[in-house]
Amino acid sequence: MSKVQVDTIDTRSGTSTMQIGSTNTSTINLGVSGDTVNIPSGVTIANAGTATGFGGTNSANFHVRKSSNQTGLSSGGWTKVTFDDEVFDTDNVFASDKFTAPSDGKYFFTTAAKINATDANNGLIGSGMRFTINGSIAAQEIHFMNANPSYAEGKSVTAVLNLTASQYVEVYAYAQDDGGGSCSITGGNDRDTFFMGFKLIT
Repeated sequence: MSKVQVDTIDTRSGTSTMQIGSTNTSTINLGVSGDTVNIPSGVTIANAGTATGFGGTNSANFHVRKSSNQTGLSSGGWTKVTFDDEVFDTDNVFASDKFTAPSDGKYFFTTAAKINATDANNGLIGSGMRFTINGSIAAQEIHFMNANPSYAEGKSVTAVLNLTASQYVEVYAYAQDDGGGSCSITGGNDRDTFFMGFKLIT
């Protein structure tokens, strides 16, 4: 392999496009380990091919849901929501009904559940959803009704949480039944109860 040592490569007068590599070229290397490839201010990079290895990825990401109903939600209290059906989990970050951050960063989460009263005669007068980080409240949405209780309500909460590696996020649901009986969460339908999230590129 031969080496050309120059300070500047430029086109000849009257030509404005420089071609590096041609029909015999399969790989073009710029610099070696430890070098800095500098793109000056004002330069435009126009890509018409495939770019790999640039920027970040939204990994880890996951989507889980419930395959069956969850019963026994204590009226007037918060109950941990369980998820037993993984739609996808790119980095094996979801287990034992919680997401564990694989690395430091900001993560987007959203969850929803269909919360049901004990029966049609004793409706919900309060319902809500909550995220916790290592057991401490991180974000929540809760709704109390003074009149016209409903038998079932769809509740959700969405948040961006700043996590350090190994911190874990869990989902809790709040239900308050007009008659004081235990409540339930509907499972078996992806639209009713789910938990999903991904790491943000920052």
